[in-house]
Amino acid sequence: MHRYQVGDVVRTRKPHPCGGDTWEIMRTGVDFRLKCTTCGRVVMLPRPKFEKSVRAVVSSAAGGNNPGGG
Repeated sequence: MHRYQVGDVVRTRKPHPCGGDTWEIMRTGVDFRLKCTTCGRVVMLPRPKFEKSVRAVVSSAAGGNNPGGG
């Protein structure tokens, strides 16, 4: 299981209405606060919905990118 951190950028299964599908994590916990990297819109999602919607971690805040690392 991946531990999501503030500053991670994730790709979602469904795109945002603006067309972007990458989001920066601004807050973690029971709810996640995400910021669309395309239009800047901020949304809150409950953890179960967030974990279902994430396709991949694009970049991690904890060091460098780890492509193919899971």
